[in-house]
Amino acid sequence: MNEMKPLPRRRPDAALLEHLKAVVGPKGWLDQPADLAPHLVDWRRRFQGKTPLLLKPTSTSEVAEIVRLCAAAQVAVVPRGGHTGLAGGGIPHDSGDEILLSLARLNRVRAVDAANYTMTVEAGCILKQVQDAAAAADRLFPLSLAAEGSCQIGGNLSTNAGGIAVLRYGNARDLVLGLEVVLPDGRVWEGLRALRKDNSGYDLKQLFIGAEGTLGIITAAVLRLFPAPKERVTAFAALRDLDAAVELLARCRTASGDAIVSFELLPRAGIDLALRHVPGVTDPLAEKRDYYVLIELSAPAEGSDLRARLEAALSAALEDGLIADATIADSTEQARKLWFVREGIVELQKHAGVSIKHDVSIPVARVPAFISGAIDLCAKLLPGVRPIAFGHVGDGNVHFNVYQPEAMDGAAFLAEGESLSTAIHDLAMELHGSFSAEHGIGQLRRPEMRRYKSEVELDLMRRIKQAMDPLDLMNPGKIL
Repeated sequence: MNEMKPLPRRRPDAALLEHLKAVVGPKGWLDQPADLAPHLVDWRRRFQGKTPLLLKPTSTSEVAEIVRLCAAAQVAVVPRGGHTGLAGGGIPHDSGDEILLSLARLNRVRAVDAANYTMTVEAGCILKQVQDAAAAADRLFPLSLAAEGSCQIGGNLSTNAGGIAVLRYGNARDLVLGLEVVLPDGRVWEGLRALRKDNSGYDLKQLFIGAEGTLGIITAAVLRLFPAPKERVTAFAALRDLDAAVELLARCRTASGDAIVSFELLPRAGIDLALRHVPGVTDPLAEKRDYYVLIELSAPAEGSDLRARLEAALSAALEDGLIADATIADSTEQARKLWFVREGIVELQKHAGVSIKHDVSIPVARVPAFISGAIDLCAKLLPGVRPIAFGHVGDGNVHFNVYQPEAMDGAAFLAEGESLSTAIHDLAMELHGSFSAEHGIGQLRRPEMRRYKSEVELDLMRRIKQAMDPLDLMNPGKIL
């Protein structure tokens, strides 16, 4: 099947716009340029779009009616979550003929079933709201990421979000039992099943998770819950070298009975920049090494002896030369300070200059080879750039950010960065990895889809899109 050709779409006329406004009522829409402007640019300011109308429905039936009207008029719809995406997936194109649909007012927790370890939530719920609702029932919803105070669960599912707990609990798609979805023709698929076993045909929910709104709009979900942790242990260790991270991870998993929630890699270069730019960041260890790991273990019951087991593992690693130093938090506040070092490496992106971000996934054993190889590529292709490799090394997800040389103009750096990004992605693929671990495709990574996906994969994706959305009205121009 050849590359999808854009099918004829229409600009929304005045009559359609008035009908859409009537669906959501006077408080449910924006159409003035000044009001729309903040919703039409991504937070990294790489994508700028246009729309004649932003709609804010409050129910699934309103979403369905909006989509039905737009489908009948052959007008495209772009769903919008919490505006925290990094790939431009929720930004309309600059043609100005797409309706922007915000899920923010679909924000109710419909039910928490503690006995079944499930909860049913609407797509506009903020991730932190979902976490708090689970905690109020003495349960855990483990999806956790830097934007959890503003991102929405519908967006998390539509992009198959990852975060810091994937090692223990999996990606977003592993945390979903059922979905409610508005289809491209306005019909509603009622798939809110709270079952762990349902072997009755195709697992349709998985089509929509990670599809970035291109096959339908998620309006609600049944999420898996877990026992709330009663004991947490957080440690910070200075590594001998990158290879030591892989061995230390294996030892900690064995020693703890695989109780590791997070195993995060932090580079010395990133810590130094965080100390320089982010108030409140402190250096956890006197020992200066090129790389460190932040380790967190948890158990659902007290008296699990996790601290003693981690201490033993770290002591043995110190004796064997895998690590040069380590500290274990003695309090919740000390653990928070250790995590704030990790958060500081994310926060510094606002202050350290223009950067080119790479969100790659590598088999864990090959992470050291990737980081070393990518740093060598940077030195060869753009001397003077500042590579910062950090992230969820426990699940193989490396955030390889490359900052402009301090003496180089940011625009000039970005102009020269395409060849560097291609080389870095080529390396990830050579190591049997992926060019997108958790940030998604959106508009940003469509060239990589053509470069790295096999024709068979692309053909299957196009066939699914064509079958479900033949007029290409659901978030067109994203992914494919």
